[in-house]
Amino acid sequence: MSRIGKKPIELPAGVTVAYNDGEITVKGGKGTLVRTIDEKIGVQIEGNVVTFTCPDGAESDLQAKHGLYRALVANMVKGVSEGFTRNLIVNGVGYKAVVQGDKLVMNIGYSHPVEVIAPKGITFSCPSQTEIVVSGIDKELVGQTAANIKAKRPVEPYHAYGLRYKEEAVVLKEGKKSGK
Repeated sequence: MSRIGKKPIELPAGVTVAYNDGEITVKGGKGTLVRTIDEKIGVQIEGNVVTFTCPDGAESDLQAKHGLYRALVANMVKGVSEGFTRNLIVNGVGYKAVVQGDKLVMNIGYSHPVEVIAPKGITFSCPSQTEIVVSGIDKELVGQTAANIKAKRPVEPYHAYGLRYKEEAVVLKEGKKSGK
């Protein structure tokens, strides 16, 4: 039995959860998220608490889904109430990023600027030319969009030029030494 799946989800003020026909809908101040859930997993909504149950003697993949769905719904609740952000750092000589409308335009060492169009539900901002903030209510979409941006110019290990997450530590390699 999943320990995570057993934990109840406390709903903050202004967040409502509805479940019917295998779809769970979470509404909050920042928007609405909908996700399909396996109908074998039980969902109880009592007041401001949501709990998930797994039938006794269920196969292992259903037990795994028990904790998975609880975690996904907890992220949905946090997303519609607070939102998620992911910060990236642009490092390199002449490297910079700027937001133009719903596009992120980056000069990251190529002969042309690299443009990334924001998917629906995602907003880009650049507090400085060397910092990118990806924000939205869907944790999965925010993380995937940030990973797609980061993949445009991976960090090289000698000077740490490239795109990286703000909290990521880059291990630098030692350069060549003289023969003496």
